[in-house]
Amino acid sequence: MTGHPDRPLLRRLYGDAFALAYLGICAALTVWAFAASAGENEDASLAGVIPVLATAPVSIAALALPGGLPAFVLAVAAGALVNAALIAWCSSRLRGGKR
Repeated sequence: MTGHPDRPLLRRLYGDAFALAYLGICAALTVWAFAASAGENEDASLAGVIPVLATAPVSIAALALPGGLPAFVLAVAAGALVNAALIAWCSSRLRGGKR
């Protein structure tokens, strides 16, 4: 990330293919959790745990916020964004800072 200071911040943080794939998986898991919770089965109440675990540890800490559904979406989104930035940074470091 420090190898390309002329690139915009969002592209440096989330422009990596692995980070974008992770964000897509997190979005799909969240949509699936909402769809599963809309049903009338007994397992639907645990569907929200999967996106939270996929975006841990930030999402678990953010779930302490009051607010129900908006807090859940905010916690999962914050966790996914932080983890995606870390994935992009790790990917960049493993490649030696080269694109």
